Amino acid sequence: MQREAAVDRVDFEDFSPFWQPFAPETVPGLFYTAARTAEPRLEFWAVRADLTEPSLRLVVNGRNQEHRLADNTIPSIRVSSFVRDYGCLVGINTVPFYPVTATEGEKRTCIGIVVSAGLLLSLPLPGYDALVVYRDGRAAIIAQEAIEDLDAIETAVGGFRIVLHEGKLSRRLLSDSGTPRQDLPRHPRSAAGLSADGTTLYLLVIDGRRPGSIGATEAEIALILRKLGAASGLNFDGGGSTALAMRFPDGRVRTVNTPIHRGIPGRERAVAACLGLSIAK
Repeated sequence: MQREAAVDRVDFEDFSPFWQPFAPETVPGLFYTAARTAEPRLEFWAVRADLTEPSLRLVVNGRNQEHRLADNTIPSIRVSSFVRDYGCLVGINTVPFYPVTATEGEKRTCIGIVVSAGLLLSLPLPGYDALVVYRDGRAAIIAQEAIEDLDAIETAVGGFRIVLHEGKLSRRLLSDSGTPRQDLPRHPRSAAGLSADGTTLYLLVIDGRRPGSIGATEAEIALILRKLGAASGLNFDGGGSTALAMRFPDGRVRTVNTPIHRGIPGRERAVAACLGLSIAK
């Protein structure tokens, strides 16, 4: 099973995802795709997960670690280590945090909400948005200041800002003429999206800061998520934190993109909260 970017580049506007089963013999409801676009020059990888599939379980690290809610901290971990240690099939970085290093096991202060299996690890922060999955199975991408009942949440990970809402790009990403803005900065990106009915989750990473992939704007995140099938989308922490790790059929775990921490291609940053998918036990 190949989990690399497609060989041939396609025009950005012509991109259409080719979803491949993650591991059809054991993982129903989980698919992946990868692509390269010519203009702009991007490489990206995505995962699609059916949230109604009973055999799939969302996982967030930190639940079994010592933490102090008062300062919203989680021990640092690389996304690849998270996928390996937590028995996940796939994992992605999520919430912004500080300080920034490549060392695992350090204290990371989360900038925004983190909830792992119903346990609140970091409080909501107004001005930022989040992916929230409730105990009744509903999922939404919402402003963190709109979160009212923390006890109703099963899983939540904060991010930066909403980029896609009800199938439309956020107004701040559009020019006065209504087209995607061309003056937005480019960076490696991590993001999540949800289908219109909230039952399908999309995880996306876009490489940047290297010749093969120049990084995406927030508007391009929204456009790619929409092409994948999402109606709402959230920009997670990006830059050197961007990483999507997968477990291969032979049991190996590695990032499928090229993380770039402190300008070093292939060097993975130790982040705060990761979001993953595993087989329910």
